[in-house]
Amino acid sequence: MKIEGVELRRIRMPLVAPFRTSFGVSTSREALLVRVVTPDAEGWGECVAMSEPLYSSEHVSGAAEVIRRFLLPALHAAPALDAHAVGPAFAPVKGHPMAKAAVEMAVLDAQLRAAGLSFGRFLGAVRPSVPAGVSVGIMDSIPALLDAVTGYVEAGYLRIKLKIQPGWDVEPVRAVRERFGDDLALQVDANTAYTLADARHLARLDPFGLLLIEQPLPEDDLRGHAALARLISTPVCLDESITSARAAADAIALGACSVVNIKPGRVGGYLEARRVHDVCAAHGVPVWCGGMLETGLGRAANIALAALPGFVLPGDTSASDRYYARDITAPFTLDAGHVRVPTGPGLGVVPDQEALDDVTTGTEWLSWGTN
Repeated sequence: MKIEGVELRRIRMPLVAPFRTSFGVSTSREALLVRVVTPDAEGWGECVAMSEPLYSSEHVSGAAEVIRRFLLPALHAAPALDAHAVGPAFAPVKGHPMAKAAVEMAVLDAQLRAAGLSFGRFLGAVRPSVPAGVSVGIMDSIPALLDAVTGYVEAGYLRIKLKIQPGWDVEPVRAVRERFGDDLALQVDANTAYTLADARHLARLDPFGLLLIEQPLPEDDLRGHAALARLISTPVCLDESITSARAAADAIALGACSVVNIKPGRVGGYLEARRVHDVCAAHGVPVWCGGMLETGLGRAANIALAALPGFVLPGDTSASDRYYARDITAPFTLDAGHVRVPTGPGLGVVPDQEALDDVTTGTEWLSWGTN
């Protein structure tokens, strides 16, 4: 595989509504896109780092700098180039999994487009569509929350995830469960907002029959999660703590989780995400695919990943209009609560140039011989 050049493109997409979590409020999505150009095809990658280092240590501007100064030169020096060579080439660069994942995604997309092979087929997808869940941010009031959940249930989403934080947890969950009944698949996500000292309080969520509580404690507190799992009956799911297949194996061995959320950007790419899936499957641990407000490019790849056999819970694979009035690709839509896995070569989607240009805030072209 020969690369002729790489484009780094910054975009900013307004959200249809503010999205609030325990670490802040988002009104727009700033993203870094990576376009790899080869003689046979071009490939697209999406960096899921946020504008500020709040969810993780990475942020968009830093990711662009790392890709420009370190990752692309390392890739240029690789003796042979395909998607499987990306990880080893990047190994000397410590950290920065989201930047690494974006480049790997672009290389893999170009490789698969040239070969006429889809992401789903390459990764091992076994389903033509995946069940879609939706993530509901922290609201100003419980009535506003109930109105939002009502809209998502009526739209056909098969699972509701509520963001929680201290002061917004038991009562919102109680209200949703009472309004929609026990048949609603319901889970909560704390984004590391609690400590083990809150175990007794978190146990108050047990009567509501939740699918899981996601990442209640800090990401580096595996022992705390293991202790919490012994103190509550709601299954503990890890998100931010799962940074690799090895981290997943360690968490499972410690009893720190019984469910895993896989985010490709967090683990360094789709190849490592598949390894996390395989480790969890070998231990009988169910997984699901998380989301980072991706555009249609990242969403296409996530949907393909979520069609692997170990993804037995609905993920954050929402339709495009959950977040954006206009996506940069053809929109993903719900069909009986499911989203179809793209079947075309590579990601199976391409950017709409007009839509892409409308949200672009900057571009940089790096010729392969000069990066």
